[in-house]
Amino acid sequence: MVKTKVDLLICNAAEAITCLGGGMKDIGVIRDAWIAICNKRIVGVGSEDNIRNNFDLDNAELLDASGKVIAPGFVDSHTHLVFNGTRVEEYAAKLTGNDPEMLKELGITTGPNRTIELTRHASEEDLFQQSKKRMLSMLEYGMTTIESKSGYGLTTESEIKILEVGRRLDRETPVDVLNTFLGAHGFPDGVSKEDYLDTIINEMIPQVGERKLAEFCDAWCDDGYYTAEESRKILQAALAYGMKPKLHADAYSYIGGSDLAVKMNMVSVDHLNYTPVEVMEKLAKSNVTGVLMPALDFAVGHKKPFDARKMLDLGMNIALATDLCPACYTESMQFVINLACRLYKFTVEEAIKAATYGGACALDLHDRGVIQAGKLADLQIWDIPTYKHIAYELGTNIVETVIKDGKVVVSR
Repeated sequence: MVKTKVDLLICNAAEAITCLGGGMKDIGVIRDAWIAICNKRIVGVGSEDNIRNNFDLDNAELLDASGKVIAPGFVDSHTHLVFNGTRVEEYAAKLTGNDPEMLKELGITTGPNRTIELTRHASEEDLFQQSKKRMLSMLEYGMTTIESKSGYGLTTESEIKILEVGRRLDRETPVDVLNTFLGAHGFPDGVSKEDYLDTIINEMIPQVGERKLAEFCDAWCDDGYYTAEESRKILQAALAYGMKPKLHADAYSYIGGSDLAVKMNMVSVDHLNYTPVEVMEKLAKSNVTGVLMPALDFAVGHKKPFDARKMLDLGMNIALATDLCPACYTESMQFVINLACRLYKFTVEEAIKAATYGGACALDLHDRGVIQAGKLADLQIWDIPTYKHIAYELGTNIVETVIKDGKVVVSR
């Protein structure tokens, strides 16, 4: 028998979390695990005897994971990675109960308009360098795949600029970056809603689609933003250019966005603070992944930080995401897991699976998010004795090593 040659061998891991198995609770723990990698892919997972008997290890690079945990790389399915500047003055004022109107009196723009103003005027190079710094920090925390939304431009030129930066990040860094067009993230000043909707559908989407700048299209379906019918029109137009539908929905109100997600069989529906139980039941029977972002609820002091336990108990497929943006500045999925376990009543197992397998489902990716022969070798090694420490250790970066496409890209 000709044995498959192995490029990289990870041996002696105390635990390997495969994230295989049915439901969100089963993370498939293998103890005393060895993992063999060849040509960017996992080719073998199992015991020492199994790997030694079935693979050619003579020229393999060796990584000793004794006393440590191997997990799939985190997949962050909801970020606003590309933006300019911060909103730190506004954030600090709100922490102490001060009126952000005081900032306006000082000439400091607040809210999303602040980020839009800064991002529109930034050069593509400046946006790239700022975003790359954030992204490489996320890689240090175990993130190997990141979704990046536009939406801080709200003009055709600036939305395309944001998406071009996302494409460059994908090309020039180890992380896989998938773009989402989110021109329907709000409304530009001085333009009617009807006119801007027409611009999104008849100008932005065709240009983004023709340039193949986005895998997905998103819209914000909520009171004061886009109705379910307006969101449907936007996403239908994007489907014609091959962009798969996603949706911000039920974050601050329930106006039918989550129902639309089921009807359109969307890849994901995100936020869901106000989703009724009867719609959760529909989502549980669908292929739509619900994306939850406890760090956003924490950062903005959301008036309805909800108990997501019901969604899990009903059998919904759930992803956890950072929602990295100027209003929720976190680069750590580990922090998100801390919050999901404490605030949303996730088990440790559910939180890990939602941040890996769930994130991959929310991006319609079936080649990662689990540890299995044939899947991409996107892995992380945690310097902890058992996986439960990820929820227990607060503010600690437990990641020692990150492997992307079978290559070590972070070694701490």
